[in-house]
Amino acid sequence: MTPARSVYVPQGKVEVCAGGGTYFTTVLGSCVAACAWDEQGGMGGMNHLLLPPREGADSYGVHLMELLINALLRKGAVKGRLRVKLFGGARMIDGLSDVGSANAAFARAFFEHEGIPVISESLGGTKARRVQFWPASGRARQRFVNRAEAEPAVRTPPPPLPAGGEIELF
Repeated sequence: MTPARSVYVPQGKVEVCAGGGTYFTTVLGSCVAACAWDEQGGMGGMNHLLLPPREGADSYGVHLMELLINALLRKGAVKGRLRVKLFGGARMIDGLSDVGSANAAFARAFFEHEGIPVISESLGGTKARRVQFWPASGRARQRFVNRAEAEPAVRTPPPPLPAGGEIELF
């Protein structure tokens, strides 16, 4: 038996596939992932949304949601059979605006407006989540993670500048 192929979905991206053998994974803090699938068609996808803190944020969110739905429809999904699971939307930093709550509210409202049922959700709270989603079946799994697991790996600092004030551009 061939092991399942894992595809990481970074912020601002959408991934879709038909058939088994692939699952999507991501790590969410205040971001929201919409996992949509057509079980009868054996296909699904995931997006990873963080609304920008400025005017026009809704249009960015709508664009990312439509990319997910349209990619599924192009693969042969039927809109009336689509189902969605939502994850993320945590409040990661006390004292700042609650971006996670805004992301979660946007996602719920979008799918309600589109008439696509959200059959389950794990939104809010104060912890990051690692999410795995099997698009052919709609199966999903989440695990709460600590801050160190949620943040990107610490990068090595760049080497010091050469003596004499020279700067290398690349």
